[in-house]
Amino acid sequence: MILDEALPHLPRLRRHARLLCGDAAAADDLLQDTLERAALKWRLWQPPEDDARGDALRNWLLTLMHRLFLNQRRRARAALYESLDEDEDGLPHPALQTPPPALDLRLDLQRAFAALPAVSREVLLLVCVEELSYAETARLLEVPVGTVMSRLSRARERLREQMQPSAAPTPRLRVVK
Repeated sequence: MILDEALPHLPRLRRHARLLCGDAAAADDLLQDTLERAALKWRLWQPPEDDARGDALRNWLLTLMHRLFLNQRRRARAALYESLDEDEDGLPHPALQTPPPALDLRLDLQRAFAALPAVSREVLLLVCVEELSYAETARLLEVPVGTVMSRLSRARERLREQMQPSAAPTPRLRVVK
């Protein structure tokens, strides 16, 4: 059965889910949903014949996790917009009035990583943490390789800026007179 073959991939899947969700409980739920979906759809998975290292199953499970995560985000966003109407006094809902993050919180890598947009976090996780190639990441996310490279570059730059907020931005081009 496919779940027996998925057991060696569980630590990586759990780590990916925790970094993706930013919350241990939500990550465990996402991992469980992913394994449940894999158990239901295991007949659809076709291992390629040239998969000597066994990466195809891991990539398939990561794809399932990615799609489940996106679906959960869409549902949560729709529920949030339904509940975020004005309060009884006609004022904006307090959840919409978030204060800017404090400087000491921005120095924390985990918080800086969580502050990245979801698409940036996903690409950064797959390429830098899961060590997938650009092509594998592009296939998994169903985007062109150039999009993966662009998102990764922007994610790294944004993370760098968040980790050094007080430093002046370094100029990219030298001015020549």
